[in-house]
Amino acid sequence: MSSTGKVIKKKKWLPWMFLAPHLTIFTIFFLLPVIFGLYISLTDWDLFNSPTFVGLANYQDLLFNEQSTFYEQLRIGLKNTFLFVLFSVPSCIIVPLILAAALNTKPKLAKLFQSLFYLPSLFAISAVVIIWTLIFNVNYGPINTILQSDIPWTGTQPYAWIALVVVTVWWTIGGNMIIYQAALNGISKDFYEAADIDGATTLQKFFKITLPAIRGQILYTVVMTTIAQFNVYGQPLMLTGGGPNNSTRVLLMYIQQNAFGSGQSIAGMASAMAVILGLCIMVVSAIQFKFLRKE
Repeated sequence: MSSTGKVIKKKKWLPWMFLAPHLTIFTIFFLLPVIFGLYISLTDWDLFNSPTFVGLANYQDLLFNEQSTFYEQLRIGLKNTFLFVLFSVPSCIIVPLILAAALNTKPKLAKLFQSLFYLPSLFAISAVVIIWTLIFNVNYGPINTILQSDIPWTGTQPYAWIALVVVTVWWTIGGNMIIYQAALNGISKDFYEAADIDGATTLQKFFKITLPAIRGQILYTVVMTTIAQFNVYGQPLMLTGGGPNNSTRVLLMYIQQNAFGSGQSIAGMASAMAVILGLCIMVVSAIQFKFLRKE
């Protein structure tokens, strides 16, 4: 083989050499678990004995058998998961965007407050919930002390949802805020100067210049935040325990209960629930992509 042919062959394999570590990690930690999970969802398995293939029986129980306990669990879990996404995602997008826009007008203080707002995202969810459990405490929590009330924030509705959303926004606010700040810094100042000459107000500049300029970043954060909130688990588990009356018990709590809870494990049914949750995430994300790209 000529030297030219060897160089061409080497260049052909060079990109794959760089991609190999990422493809290996993707295959081991994502692709293979997904394939295994899909297979387990078609079986009756208790994590100890060999899986018994049952076809679509698990999905039939979950979706159509109204007498089944798992049908009720899926209905309650999905409803509460969708409610949490509906309540939390707008706040996790709007609040960081407002903060980023405000900090963008005060560059001298931006770095300080950026660090302060990003700090909670470095904490484990267990530490976050412990902090907010004390804050929401009925008897000596600072919120009830300030409001001079005795609201049981984690024990009654709608306060339980309010508490969950507040904790989630506080915990995740930093990531999206930094993305928006980077996007805002990339907008040319000429646009704002031209708008000032035309007499545009602050709100007009925000909606006519800022939002269209960072549309791509907003699309990214909306989709990624939605996916993250669909996978909510720690906040309701530790803050409300799924209560009151299972009103905040999300689907992942039922999945964990069936797969690893006390008593006999039903890993096949838990995997089928997880597959349905994954399909819901895919459908919602696809709708968001189509709508936001169109807009």
